[in-house]
Amino acid sequence: MNDGQRDLTKGGIVAPILSFAMPLIAGNMLQTLYNAADSVIVGRFVGPDALAAVGSAYSLMTFLTSLMIGLSMGASVAFSRLYGRGEKEGLKASIAIAFVLIGVISMMITIAAAILLPTIIRLLSVPDELTGMMDSYMRIILAGLPALFLYNFYASAERAVGNSGAALMMMALSSVMNIILDLIFVIPLKLGVDGAAIATVISQYAAAAGITLYALIRSPLLRFRPRHVPDGMHMLPDLLSLSVLTSMQQSIMNLGILMVQGVVNSFGSGVMAAFAAGVKIDSIAYMPLQEFGNAFSTFVAQNDGAGRKDRIRKGLKAAFIIATIYGLLISAVVFIIPHLLLSIFISPEETEIIGIGTSYLRIEGAFYILIGYLFLFYGIFRAVSYPSVSLLLTIISLGLRVALAYLLSVPLGPSGIWMSIPIGWIIADVTGLIMMRIKKVTLC
Repeated sequence: MNDGQRDLTKGGIVAPILSFAMPLIAGNMLQTLYNAADSVIVGRFVGPDALAAVGSAYSLMTFLTSLMIGLSMGASVAFSRLYGRGEKEGLKASIAIAFVLIGVISMMITIAAAILLPTIIRLLSVPDELTGMMDSYMRIILAGLPALFLYNFYASAERAVGNSGAALMMMALSSVMNIILDLIFVIPLKLGVDGAAIATVISQYAAAAGITLYALIRSPLLRFRPRHVPDGMHMLPDLLSLSVLTSMQQSIMNLGILMVQGVVNSFGSGVMAAFAAGVKIDSIAYMPLQEFGNAFSTFVAQNDGAGRKDRIRKGLKAAFIIATIYGLLISAVVFIIPHLLLSIFISPEETEIIGIGTSYLRIEGAFYILIGYLFLFYGIFRAVSYPSVSLLLTIISLGLRVALAYLLSVPLGPSGIWMSIPIGWIIADVTGLIMMRIKKVTLC
């Protein structure tokens, strides 16, 4: 059975990449929208303080989620290579040992987060009046981390064999469910931020159950048995390296945002609410670039496994052209209508908060093309077995962002925080170009 699986080592270049990328983009767009639904509904029906609390929690939640996504994303590179080489039994063994490895690490992350939550909230400089709401929201969200592991593991495995549609179906179901439950729990039941968190967790388990059953029933290549675990033990070092380094790269990217959140919080709930809304708009605006980078990574990994270097070179040129066009277009949209976008999350009467958010979007949102290139670099180096380079680029980008946010916020206030973001992106992009030449990954 070949349900939705796609061999990216044959045929054209641009059309297969885009047709594979579109379901990834649509699925992540739905996930971003249902995460944003919490903020929209809470911001409109509970108030700015609740929006600020959920915004701070969102940064922490995104960091924890990125750890699990990175583990599965890294392992999927190995899956893609094996699929590209046609090694079916090797693929099953690799999936089996990766499931055990990532499952154990995910459990450890969940336990550690639950224990350290009060300390993390203190480190984020969350105002006292918001601490209770954020703690309560996050306690509920943590209950959904096992579901995130299952969903992201099987979604990554399906994508590794060229099936990007399965995850889209499950995310669509989950997104609709989350929005409906948000409306019920927050408005008539008046459960506040707790209701938004409960809706999110229920929806996550629905998506996890759906993708797991799909993979077990419809994708024979992804079904493994206990005997495959010892068969895959020799792959453990490679999987551990790919998974851990990619997880570090993904989590450091979001750790930087979390650390910047601490600087933002020091300016009070108004700036916190504006930043929370701005980050949601960011997520929607440049998310297609992120998922295009992930899709391109699968393209490169499959062709690397099949020895098709010619297709990789052609794909590189096409990918950078596509990222340039989209990045310029979406920056123009965000720069022109920031007030309209912010009013989705914030009541129009909150003019001061919308003004702060507008400043954020016009400074940071003008440079989405830079993060588009960065996502491509991440995907390229991960796919050709240099995940450490992706990690290096992330450290440069986020390290500069955090350092400059603290330095520039003193003389410039919140605008200094916003300016630090594109500066980090451009330095990381320049480093990526240099590393492509050093590692002999070229456009020609």
